[in-house]
Amino acid sequence: MIPPAGAAAFLATHGWGDAVVTPLAGDASFRRYFRVTDDARSAVLMDAPPPHEDSAPFVAMARWLDARGFLAPAILAVDAVRGLVLLTDLGDVRLRETVDADPAVEWALYADAVDLLIDLARHPVEGLEPYDRAVLHREVGLLTQWYGPAVGLDLDVAGYHAAWEAVFDHALAAEPVTVLRDYHAENLMLVGSARRLGLLDFQDALAGHPAYDLVSLLQDARRDVSPAVEAAMLDRYREETGAGEDFLAAYHVLGAQRNAKIVGIFARLWKRDGKPRYAGLCPRVWAYLERDLAQPVLAPVKRWFDANIPADRRGDPLAIATEVGA
Repeated sequence: MIPPAGAAAFLATHGWGDAVVTPLAGDASFRRYFRVTDDARSAVLMDAPPPHEDSAPFVAMARWLDARGFLAPAILAVDAVRGLVLLTDLGDVRLRETVDADPAVEWALYADAVDLLIDLARHPVEGLEPYDRAVLHREVGLLTQWYGPAVGLDLDVAGYHAAWEAVFDHALAAEPVTVLRDYHAENLMLVGSARRLGLLDFQDALAGHPAYDLVSLLQDARRDVSPAVEAAMLDRYREETGAGEDFLAAYHVLGAQRNAKIVGIFARLWKRDGKPRYAGLCPRVWAYLERDLAQPVLAPVKRWFDANIPADRRGDPLAIATEVGA
């Protein structure tokens, strides 16, 4: 977490030449973040190095969200060639740690997060690519590409995509909304005494089904969300929007799709990128996936999983690979 080449000159050019730069965070991508402190003021430096990352979608979406009254980091300066972006600092208080420290606030904060999604869906989509069948198939394919080989399984890939194709009609929105795609407790900041929700990690936004971000929130790969909280928040969303049974079908299909994708991504992060801690998150994701697969709408996909991935191969791929010698 050493500041990238060019950071000092970039900061000096934009009035932060005397600032102290300290590591703030990294994530599952190549992006890194640093806090920039100069006396009483602070900002965040995002390093999104080309060609691995493109900062333009983040900048565009941040400005789109801000223009519609959502709290995203304001863009203070951009060096697109080096992939450097200077952002306003939303602080250190995340929804995840706040709820873990005080479970009594969980329902209220999750209700706020649900209400934000309801508000977001009211704004017409602008300039986003569609979350279509091709994307859905590409994403679920990560499970057969990375998770299967990691745990020593030779999977029926053609049958896998045929099973998903049988249910993907439910995952396509008649009226697409802005889908942030990584809307969960570690990307939601609580800003100020009013605990206003601040948004992070939205550079991969697409135009898709409104159930997707709700799944991201309520089937969180990084923290356990109880079935009771999930059910209550689903009820809240449906009561506020009038969403019917077709929405529930979409929610579970997209839940299964997202969770299948995630176990593939986490296996890849371990095997390809040398980040083994992600493998340890897979048991939670499998639990969500199996909850979704139990829904009748997912019967074709459940049959494929039952025929191809035994119960003892569903979990932490690193631990399973060690046990079976994969």
